[in-house]
Amino acid sequence: MSVLELFCAVDDFWQRFEPQWKASRLAAGQQRDRAGQLCPSEVMTILIHFHQSNYRTFKAYYMEHVQTHRAKEFPNLVSYPRFVALIPGLMVPLLAYLQSRFGACTGISFIDSTSLEVCDPKRISGHRVFAADARRGNTSTGWFFGFKLHLAVNDRGELLACCLTPGNVDDRAPVPYLVKRLRGKLFGDRGYISTPLIQLLFEQGS
Repeated sequence: MSVLELFCAVDDFWQRFEPQWKASRLAAGQQRDRAGQLCPSEVMTILIHFHQSNYRTFKAYYMEHVQTHRAKEFPNLVSYPRFVALIPGLMVPLLAYLQSRFGACTGISFIDSTSLEVCDPKRISGHRVFAADARRGNTSTGWFFGFKLHLAVNDRGELLACCLTPGNVDDRAPVPYLVKRLRGKLFGDRGYISTPLIQLLFEQGS
């Protein structure tokens, strides 16, 4: 998907989402946000496109690619520190957009997890950013410190559900949540084999 196609998809979503989100925030007593140089659709597009790029860090992507090669598509670009400050305010819309892109259950689903390391194992004792949330976990490739990303996809490769847990959470724990909307056959590796889990899913109707 090109940057233009991505922006159009994100902006179409934003036009539908913004009125509802503003209404809910006002009802909760939150103040209106002031308009910035970059519109929310542009910020979201840049964040999503980063994950489609080959850059390992967002700072390098923004400064070396966006500011250098995407200035025409985004004429009102802000500095890197200012852009980073905009990200927290769009986490809810980004999560809502992710859910809007979920595929349809086809009756054949696959489930798996992957580790998200937040630091090198040697630096665990000195890590501060995610110290309160990240945990030591173990995978087939060894120990890590961070989180686990749990995914469910259909046989077309479309995302059906996802969730993030600390690294020490058993892969089977999020399964009941991930398969709430699913039907038919569910495939996973042997780490998901559990008689109690099978019974729970049967009672849940999954």
